[in-house]
Amino acid sequence: MQMKKHDFVELDFVGKIKDTGEIFDLTEEKTAKDKNIFNPKFSYKPVMICIGERHLIKGLDEFLEGKDVGDYTIEISPENAFGKRDPKLMRLIPASAFNDKQIRPFPGLRLNLDGILGTVRSVSGGRVIIDFNHPLASKEVVYEVKVKKILTKPEEKIQVILDMLNPGIKFDIKDNKLTIKIKFPEQLQESLSKKIKELIPEIKEVDFKEDAKESQKSSKGKSEKV
Repeated sequence: MQMKKHDFVELDFVGKIKDTGEIFDLTEEKTAKDKNIFNPKFSYKPVMICIGERHLIKGLDEFLEGKDVGDYTIEISPENAFGKRDPKLMRLIPASAFNDKQIRPFPGLRLNLDGILGTVRSVSGGRVIIDFNHPLASKEVVYEVKVKKILTKPEEKIQVILDMLNPGIKFDIKDNKLTIKIKFPEQLQESLSKKIKELIPEIKEVDFKEDAKESQKSSKGKSEKV
C-alpha cells in the first residue's frame, strides 16, 4: 500500500552526515549500542509522523510520498535537509555581554540567546563569534529509513498530533467527538481543532476540557505557594 500525503506512519531511521558517516540522529536503541553512541538519558523508540506536515526534514518528508512500507536509503541535499549556511546568521558579541550571566564562552559551546540556539565559533580579543545556523547547515545527509506501518486508528493519529505539542496529553473519543483534556489559549484551540478535523475526517467535533485531576493539582500547587 503506497503512502500518500496526510498518511500517518510509524518509522525508524538513522541519519548520517554523508561525507563522514557520522550518525547525528537515530531511533533504535540496539543500533546506538552497536555504534557505541548509546545515551541512557535518551528515549529510543520509533517515531510517528504525518506525511506532508513537515514533521521531518523536507527531503525525507517528500521522499516518503508514493512509497510502500519497507526499508529505504536516501541522500538529501543541504537545501532539502537543514539548509545552506547563511553568513547573516553569524553574530559578533562582546565577551563582556556574558559576564552578567556568568557564562564563559568557548568554541563549540551551545547557547540559547533570546530563544535561538547558537554555537560559539571563536573567542578572541574580547569578542565572541556565535553561529546561529543549524549545526548541520550545508551538509549532505543520508537517511536509512524503515517504514514499519501506516497508522489507521483515529486514536493513533490524534496521539501523533498531540505529542507534537506536548507528550502525555489525555483525550477521549466518543461518537466522532474528540475531547482533549487540557485547556489551550483560544487561538491555539481553534487552529488545533481545524487541523485535527482536516487530517482525521472521522472526527467531526473537538472540545477542550481541563482534566479534573490536573486542575486539582494546579489548585493545590497554587495554595501551597501562598
